Amino acid sequence: MTIRTQEEIVTRVWALRANREDIFGFREEVLVEALDLDHARQVITPRHPGEWTRRIDHETYARDYLRFAIGKILDHRGNSASRSVDKLGELAWLLGRDDIAATMDNAGFPMYGAPKVKAFADGFGWPFLDDLDGDTRAALTRMAEGQQCDPQGCERGCAD
Repeated sequence: MTIRTQEEIVTRVWALRANREDIFGFREEVLVEALDLDHARQVITPRHPGEWTRRIDHETYARDYLRFAIGKILDHRGNSASRSVDKLGELAWLLGRDDIAATMDNAGFPMYGAPKVKAFADGFGWPFLDDLDGDTRAALTRMAEGQQCDPQGCERGCAD
């Protein structure tokens, strides 16, 4: 998998800021962790220089974060799920998959972003439903289709 160049990442951070597309900084967080120290200094000023670390293996991080995002969807965590969708979209861009980022942008956000997260997993050919029991698998499948987790009604917050 090809990661974006350091210059492309810096340019994207500045564009996100200029367009106010990332008001909470979730997307920027993904990008800054992909920068080496010289490029990171162009967009941040660490309070304590020793605190900044660079993430090297973005694919493993994306796979792990996908599992985390699925957990947030299943737990009906609206804000956390929204943050996860933003981060996954930025990871798709970072890994050079504009097609996946565009598919995610075009997917709806019902059911805690499940359709967007499924688009991410499908785009990379990564598991979306593996390791889930039958009921959980069925719930996530319904949510990814924009439906309530439980066809009989959800007590945790699903809404059409």
